[in-house]
Amino acid sequence: MPALKRTDFVAAVRWVGRVPIEGESILSAPLDALELGFDGPVNERHSGRTRPSCSRVTSQHVRGTEIANVRQLSVVSAEELAAIASEMGLEWIDPVWLGATLVIEGIPEFTLVPPSSRLQGPGGVTLIVDMENLPCHLPAREIEAVFPGKGKAFKAAAQNRRGVTAWVERPGCLSLGDDLRLHVPDQPVWSHLDLARS
Repeated sequence: MPALKRTDFVAAVRWVGRVPIEGESILSAPLDALELGFDGPVNERHSGRTRPSCSRVTSQHVRGTEIANVRQLSVVSAEELAAIASEMGLEWIDPVWLGATLVIEGIPEFTLVPPSSRLQGPGGVTLIVDMENLPCHLPAREIEAVFPGKGKAFKAAAQNRRGVTAWVERPGCLSLGDDLRLHVPDQPVWSHLDLARS
């Protein structure tokens, strides 16, 4: 019995980019297409089967511990970028400033799709959603450099809108205009979730 349910939600790829391996900046460089292997995007800083643990998982691992890399890509939605910009009083947010890999359009409340959902594209290329990519100060710094006085508003405006981290389940290529179909885990929501979070 399939554990994932194919949905009618389809997103179009509106922007593709990669964070260069060299340098320290989080800024992405726009591309027309992105080659994806099991290690993630080819020639991208966040690629690799493993990575050093970061602040997102300090409750589980001492920072710098080698762990599986489920943060190979940063996927954001065009709708949520527009909402962040509006709340910040800006006309637009450039995905470059967020170090994004993909901008997609067409899935409502994309940041909140269930962990372990799949985004499947042409030829079967498939991404697994790890979890929400919590807002941090790094994009705020890049926004501040372009719009002085605005960067500090990013974290609050991006709450539950920052997109998700994802990793490659099936390699392939994603290009501008490609469609990605959402598949979600076919299971109920755990009834003890609120208690566990309290």
